[in-house]
Amino acid sequence: MLAIKLQRIGKKHQPSYRVVVAEKRSKMAAPPVEDLGSYDPRTKATTVNKERVLHWVKMGAQPTVTAHNLLIKGGAITGAPRAVKMPKAVAKPIAEEKAGAPAAEGAVVAKEVSVAEAAPEAAAG
Repeated sequence: MLAIKLQRIGKKHQPSYRVVVAEKRSKMAAPPVEDLGSYDPRTKATTVNKERVLHWVKMGAQPTVTAHNLLIKGGAITGAPRAVKMPKAVAKPIAEEKAGAPAAEGAVVAKEVSVAEAAPEAAAG
């Protein structure tokens, strides 16, 4: 199945992307079927060949969520933007939660007691 997706190019810490038509499960560096345009996230500049995008959508190519939203902003396709699903944060181990978290409701909290309060006869003598 073909997909319209972003292919990263550029140097380290200087990302730029190509908007390409490629197999959905192909590797990122695999040669695409066709190059449709480019996107620079630093300047937000998008250049897309609208005619070719419409051609590939008619042929059955499905844009990824990010590519779909980018094509809508570029005016190549119409529709509502899709929500991008991000993975949730990994839960901390239980030992770390107990050490750093405040006491829960209903939990017994130990009261700090000074040495003079704990043993008045030892302090006096």
